[in-house]
Amino acid sequence: TLKECKKEEKADREFQKRFKFEGNISVLTQMMVDPAAVEKRGSGKHLPLRRGEILDVIQFTSQEQILCRNSQRRYGYVPRAVMLHL
Repeated sequence: TLKECKKEEKADREFQKRFKFEGNISVLTQMMVDPAAVEKRGSGKHLPLRRGEILDVIQFTSQEQILCRNSQRRYGYVPRAVMLHL
């Protein structure tokens, strides 16, 4: 619906501003949080970790972190060590 589209656009603009991300937001791939990983609450720029959750990968930022989006359309960094390829 129109209301949902506007909400998604607003979330995307906030993401670009907060993470200094330029250009179009495109999903590179999808990865899953390791089912054996310890669940963590999100803090600052980090996403909360839920076992077995499938995340959209937006950018491979470094050897330690990946910039991801979850199913609630929230963005944040996730440790690369807890991610598994689908």
